[in-house]
Amino acid sequence: MKILNFGSMNIDNVYNVDHIIAPGETENSYSIAHHCGGKGLNQSIALAKAGAPVWHAGQIGEDGKALLDILTENGVHTDFIRKVDGHSGHTIIQVDKNGQNSIILFGGANRSITRDFVDDVLSHFEKGDVLLLQNEINELPYIIEKASEIGMRIFFNPSPYDNLISECDLSRVDMFFINEVEGYQITGKKEPDEILAELKNLYPNSSVLLTLGSEGSVCQTADETCRQNIYKVKPVDTTAAGDTYTGFFIASFLEGRSIKESMALASKASAISVTREGAGPSIPTRKEVEDSTITE
Repeated sequence: MKILNFGSMNIDNVYNVDHIIAPGETENSYSIAHHCGGKGLNQSIALAKAGAPVWHAGQIGEDGKALLDILTENGVHTDFIRKVDGHSGHTIIQVDKNGQNSIILFGGANRSITRDFVDDVLSHFEKGDVLLLQNEINELPYIIEKASEIGMRIFFNPSPYDNLISECDLSRVDMFFINEVEGYQITGKKEPDEILAELKNLYPNSSVLLTLGSEGSVCQTADETCRQNIYKVKPVDTTAAGDTYTGFFIASFLEGRSIKESMALASKASAISVTREGAGPSIPTRKEVEDSTITE
């Protein structure tokens, strides 16, 4: 079994500020830093650091060498990354004094993927392999359709949520990775139990991993519903918290560990990541997570 993450790669421009800026406001930042990120890249690094073999597919622009380098350095297979003309994806991220963030995203090379490229990448995978997707690249409906026809297991993090999601055949998704906001956007429900119930009604064959911020997380499968508390730390930067959780959960789950064990490992890894600045660089190794003494 192989894991393919067909996802975004971004250059993150991070500004540390007192508070998230309001409309019409000008605010001085304390500092600026440049990191490699993107939900796809972050989740690939998290998978690799958690010990899973992962192939990343996607596109970078002429300015994207650092994105390719960091994936390689962290043990991600980069055979299916293509360089194209123009700019790589990039973000402008504000991080306030409490570690909360606000993000502006420019798609760049992530949004110029062709169907021929998709077909070429998927030709290297087979039934039973895992496909992980987020919503920062184009051609998602086509990728989901073709991967499903092959018989790949599809794990989907529909973030950031937009109208493109409605064009995807979500009944083909094996497991959703969502937060409360995305849960509301998909179902129209606000309470966690209502979100889960509506997703079960809409997509009865899909499992759901729902993260709830300070309230922890809950996973609903056909056979069980498990809940997990957070590990308590002082946050510095929450940018890659969800991506870290996703990568570590998938890695653990595909090793054959239980849902509960996988949620605990992912929650601890996510907690460690928010104590560090940046996106990709904040993701801990498997050993760091297993050796950590932080508690729920």
